[in-house]
Amino acid sequence: MSGSKARLDAIDAVKNYEAPTSIFPPAEAPGEIFGENVFTKAVMQKRLPKPVFKSLMATIEHSKPLDPSVADVVASAMKDWAMEKGATHYAHVFYPLTHLTAEKHDSFFEPGSDGSAIAEFQGKTLTQGEPDASSFPNGGLRATFEARGYTGWDATSPAYILENPNGNTLCIPTVFISMTGEALDNKTPLLRSQQAMAKQAERVLKLFGHENPDAVVSFAGAEQEYFLIDRSFFFSRPDLLNSGRTLFGAKPPKGQEFDDHYFGAIPDRVLGYMMDTERELFKLGIPAKTRHNEVAPGQFELAPMFERSNVAADHQQLLMTTLKKVAQKHGMECLFHEKPFAGINGSGKHVNFSLGNSTEGNLLLPGDTPHDNAQFLVFCAAVIRSVHKYGGLLRASVASATNDHRLGANEAPPAIISIFLGDQLADVFAQIAEGGATTSKEKGHLEIGVDTLPVLPTDPGDRNRTSPFAFTGNRFEFRAPGSLQSIAGPMVTINTILAEALDHIATELDALISGGAEFNGAVQTVLQDIITTHGKVVFNDDGYADEWQVEAAERGLPNLRTTLDALPELITEESMALFSRYGVFNHREMHSRYEIALEQYILAIDVEAALTLEMANTIILPAAVRYQTELATNVSSLKAVGVDADTTTLDEVSGTIAELRAGIATLRSEIDHDDVESAEKHAEHAQEGLLPAMDAVRSASDTLETLVADDLWPLPTYQEMLFIL
Repeated sequence: MSGSKARLDAIDAVKNYEAPTSIFPPAEAPGEIFGENVFTKAVMQKRLPKPVFKSLMATIEHSKPLDPSVADVVASAMKDWAMEKGATHYAHVFYPLTHLTAEKHDSFFEPGSDGSAIAEFQGKTLTQGEPDASSFPNGGLRATFEARGYTGWDATSPAYILENPNGNTLCIPTVFISMTGEALDNKTPLLRSQQAMAKQAERVLKLFGHENPDAVVSFAGAEQEYFLIDRSFFFSRPDLLNSGRTLFGAKPPKGQEFDDHYFGAIPDRVLGYMMDTERELFKLGIPAKTRHNEVAPGQFELAPMFERSNVAADHQQLLMTTLKKVAQKHGMECLFHEKPFAGINGSGKHVNFSLGNSTEGNLLLPGDTPHDNAQFLVFCAAVIRSVHKYGGLLRASVASATNDHRLGANEAPPAIISIFLGDQLADVFAQIAEGGATTSKEKGHLEIGVDTLPVLPTDPGDRNRTSPFAFTGNRFEFRAPGSLQSIAGPMVTINTILAEALDHIATELDALISGGAEFNGAVQTVLQDIITTHGKVVFNDDGYADEWQVEAAERGLPNLRTTLDALPELITEESMALFSRYGVFNHREMHSRYEIALEQYILAIDVEAALTLEMANTIILPAAVRYQTELATNVSSLKAVGVDADTTTLDEVSGTIAELRAGIATLRSEIDHDDVESAEKHAEHAQEGLLPAMDAVRSASDTLETLVADDLWPLPTYQEMLFIL
């Protein structure tokens, strides 16, 4: 089948697609299924002996050490519950350094001596598994001949049932570590960083008079952006199939210029998909809350409610898996690449986070008069200090070849990490810098001018969509993470740098009070020092403006534009000392993260370069030459009968084909370039050699797409993929 025939058949398949007629079973109320496939607190309370249940709840809800003696009882109850739900296997689910989820399945059943099968699941099996550690990214922590690695049960994240038409599986969230105890995953450092932050937050709370505060935890709620296209188009695009983004594609006549897609009416087919996805998420206890069209055509968003950051990170991975799985059921493909289509809005994963516990609530809730809320101001100041001191680490936590296509463009936060506080908090901290805050800007009211409409309360500050780190009323929103990545990495960094800031604040307050200072005066001194020293990270204006680039440089804020600019932040002496001091990463683990990120960057661009070369040679060039031949034949035929033929189109096509051939030759030469001395040099070559060469091939190809006859063009176009759904 020719490329153009495949494209036209794909269009017909989309036009003739029939969506499922219903999603929810008639007798099912959506609210009744929430958490039905989760080993919840209610299930545990029903199935576990009271002492075991209390012990496990102390670990899950109050961060107490896990009592190993409960494992056998929990394993037996978990197995019985899972088998009642049709599970035949169990799986230790872990999160290797690929931003994806990994799982190893084992059967509950073992052969008995009489030839029968016995279902067994012991405590030692629940608590520990053994996958191969050398076959996952490890940055040198494990060699091929040193393959042993362990998974370990994380009791703080609930087990769940993964449904499949052919049989269900009990899934147990676990950490993944090497035999030497070093982290090979995203969960282990997240739990370590959470513990470090909680210890320092407790010190601060005790200084405020809370004698026995419950363990402080970080909460997260990540807004997931994604694109949907019909699977017929997806399979007709080798670039999407292999790299997740279009390496070719001319700008469509209509893109997002009219702003007509954002928050628009959700197409019926997409709404059916969203409802089906939410049903599966509800069964898994994932609190999906918000759904809407995003800015770009074909782009959408799903946002869950806040959860403890460890559970939120696990749920994010499960959410992405579910979005993809359900999309295929509906004949669509869900794309998580940060920039699957050039020239239109990319996709992020905005991570909203806060801190809190069961005794004091949300520690980032300012109240109506934040100038009087010293506890809130201290925790807010800790965020300001940590973001200013470790902005480079925050940028490195979201660095990847895919996110480089998005960060810094006028659609996403700039690569300069700054904080937006809003008018109210900016004013309060300005007063603190001058000697003490005495007032807070109050909320207002908006009269619309229509008698039948209500008077609307207005916030004391606006929102800023151009800020990478913005305060949004009772939390901060880190807008730089990419849609493809796990939120665990950014949360590890946030927890750790907050641990350092809270440690600093508690130590300073202790010293001042020991020296005879009154508590409120000591708080004012510490706050004033922080906002004076670190307030330059606060920026409430347009982060997309060119002037901000100049001003940020004057303020001394780093502008780490690319992944290769950002990654060295991971292995500075200051960074390694920080993570080592709080027990999150040792030096070997930090270097492993750097090596893995560098390797992933190289691999991503190498794959794209090879794909670009292959598609240009085997799909685009042949189609263009066919059209060139057709035009030349027509010109020759006209000249043969004495007609003066216009060769303008032929000349333009021929000239662009020559540009394409030249681009292909340059790209092939860059791919063959093998005199790299190190991973760093290889990555630099990918950035400075491969990417520009790929852009040149694409430029010629995209021009040809606007010239070659439509019935000969082989690839589904942007206007087809984005607007036919």
